[in-house]
Amino acid sequence: MAGITGRDGSRGVEFRQLEAFLAVVDEGGFGRAAQRLHIVQSAVSQQVKRLERELGVTLFDRGGRVVRLSAAGERLLPEARAVLAAVRRTREVAARVASGAEGVVRLGTVNGSGERLYRALARLDAEGLRVRPDQSPPARRLAAVRDGALDAALVRAATDVPGLTVVPVWTDPLYLALPAALADRRGPHLGDLADLPLRLAPREHNPPFHDLITTALRASGHVPPAGPPFTTLQRTLADIASGPPSWTVVYRVTDLPPAPGIVFRRLADPVLTTSLVLPATPSPVRRHLLAAFGG
Repeated sequence: MAGITGRDGSRGVEFRQLEAFLAVVDEGGFGRAAQRLHIVQSAVSQQVKRLERELGVTLFDRGGRVVRLSAAGERLLPEARAVLAAVRRTREVAARVASGAEGVVRLGTVNGSGERLYRALARLDAEGLRVRPDQSPPARRLAAVRDGALDAALVRAATDVPGLTVVPVWTDPLYLALPAALADRRGPHLGDLADLPLRLAPREHNPPFHDLITTALRASGHVPPAGPPFTTLQRTLADIASGPPSWTVVYRVTDLPPAPGIVFRRLADPVLTTSLVLPATPSPVRRHLLAAFGG
């Protein structure tokens, strides 16, 4: 059994020596300590003697028929109990970490998830799991799950990611954002805007969301011309309100900055699905993540 190495390079105090010492104290003798530890009495005596040599003190007064603690033994007894208690706790925690019942979860997160994310984090915390969040861009989040840098990631519009498991956890509506001057003459469908330039971020910035919108447009039979790329949300909305007619697709309307000159219209289809993306190979924390997010 491992132990605490001495300053002179000796093997030092071993945990089994401390266990033998405490067993003699608790059982009131070497014979009963041997029964408790399932070893012979001479082995208990040897462990205690080795501990005494290592510490440089006598732990028991052996003059009479009854084994009694020496003054040094009395003083060292609570320290020995504390050391073994710490070792047991370390083993218990290690076992929980290995089983996924305790530890740190590296989770890629998305902005604007609100109460749904907070509820999931609270469930993980109740299971003894602390979350280390990562809000890198979607493509980087997926790559981090694939190479093991993240245990899982929330990703919007991810449907089929090669080599990874995708579990849908909730949906959100999508909204058209278009100039207020055109709102009265445009319906709430993607195809109604086919003649206006569409502002989307380059596909490499967010492949799942880009593919969701372009696939829905192709299905409608109306593919609009490409407009200037979507940059930041606030800048893009400002450009739509004041520049040549164009439009984009957004979500989380309640979280949007003030946008004078912009009208938002809810789309019936498609909806935006947020999924929990996990490694294809099961991990110790997998079942806790699925339970926390309702998957």
